Amino acid sequence: MQVELLIIDPQIDFCDPAGALFVAGADADMDRLARMVRRLSPKLADIHVTLDSHHFVDIAHPIFWKDGAGKHPAPFTIISVGDVETGRWTPTQPGASKRVLAYVQALASHGRYPLCIWPPHCLIGSQGHAVVPELFAALQEWEQRFAIVDYVTKGSNIWTEHYSAIQADVPDPADPSTQINTALIQTLMKADIVAVAGEAGSHCLANTVRDLANNFGDDSLVSKLVLLQDATSPVTGFGTLQDSFVAEMTARGMQLSTTRDFLA
Repeated sequence: MQVELLIIDPQIDFCDPAGALFVAGADADMDRLARMVRRLSPKLADIHVTLDSHHFVDIAHPIFWKDGAGKHPAPFTIISVGDVETGRWTPTQPGASKRVLAYVQALASHGRYPLCIWPPHCLIGSQGHAVVPELFAALQEWEQRFAIVDYVTKGSNIWTEHYSAIQADVPDPADPSTQINTALIQTLMKADIVAVAGEAGSHCLANTVRDLANNFGDDSLVSKLVLLQDATSPVTGFGTLQDSFVAEMTARGMQLSTTRDFLA
């Protein structure tokens, strides 16, 4: 039986209380996950780890936008289509006005999330971009079997949010990294079981699992996905999004377990 583990964004900025965008509970999530990786090391055929990877200049970071007084939005500001159409928020670079309007309109048409401004986080090359130490140590121990962790980066295109590891929220036709990651989908389709953990259950993990299920091409394959409920947490204030995701995906066949019970 081929068992694979998909870990979403287990990075310092999300999983350390001092991180730029700490997800409450994520530190304990990753400690539990590290223990599971060590417990199941011989049984894990492959481990995939996604890494949120941003520039300081990013459409979902404050510097990208300004109001009429030239001030940047505070983190967690929601920017709607109406906000852009009326000029309440405009891009700091005026020449981008047409493109950003098309972007927020596309987000609205997808119906998943509006544009949310986040604190700058998981900046490429920063300490916050790294995997939390306890889990990273467990992954290194697993690699001593001459296995290789599959690190999947996402988010470096400044023009689009990239919650899902499968594709950006609004793919950029000029950037293949924002388009459907068929290699990852095909790899996971070959597995018998795919355990899923990571941060956050309200955003990046939720969208990754949804996009996997939507691209499997056969809903019967959704049952191979097993969410480790004690190894994911929602962004503070977005708990209902995680609850809705779990309800939606279990109805489609996703299974639930914990780091302690999985393959026990």
